[in-house]
Amino acid sequence: MDERATGLVLRTRPLTETSLIVNWLTPELGRIATVAKGARRPKSPFRGRLDLFYLADFSFARSRRSDLHTLREVSLRDTHAALRENLAGLRQAAYCTRLVEQSTETETPLPVVFQLLCRLLDSQPGRSPQPHTVFAFELRLLADLGQAPDLAQAAVSPGSRQILQKLGQADWATLSRLQPSAAQIREIGLFLHGFLIYHLGRIPSGRAKLIPGD
Repeated sequence: MDERATGLVLRTRPLTETSLIVNWLTPELGRIATVAKGARRPKSPFRGRLDLFYLADFSFARSRRSDLHTLREVSLRDTHAALRENLAGLRQAAYCTRLVEQSTETETPLPVVFQLLCRLLDSQPGRSPQPHTVFAFELRLLADLGQAPDLAQAAVSPGSRQILQKLGQADWATLSRLQPSAAQIREIGLFLHGFLIYHLGRIPSGRAKLIPGD
């Protein structure tokens, strides 16, 4: 029996000359991988429905032999088209996606992480990407994973501590209006860099291009 889910496309890559592997983030099933057979053919029903950060309802047949399942149908909800006109925003989203992939296990429910990434994608169009957007995502992801830093004990200045507290709590519209100083951005960036290294072992590629002085 086919299963159904709603998910974000995290990445796609060729499997054969005609097929694609599609990695999804879903709330109920977490991260799962599917093969879209024939998706690279010009007349495929998947044509134009599978690309980075597409939000879609889809069905798949679960494999009994591997963690690569067979994609059946895809119904688009949102392509996040405006994000493709904002290269810096796209880089931010790509880094956050890699961070999710590195810090979570496959096929484990991730409802909060799914909503976190959806809200990040929805907040990007029309706004200039800001380093503290990345900081907010990192803090909230760490909190959902049960690894949030103890900000009361954080070795940062009082002003940076206040910014960190706001980044973990405020909505995305409010975050966009924050104006931390260049010194605070560097301090917070270095603090979170060290914290992520300690808990995750390494940081996904791309962060240094988003954070001054990282």
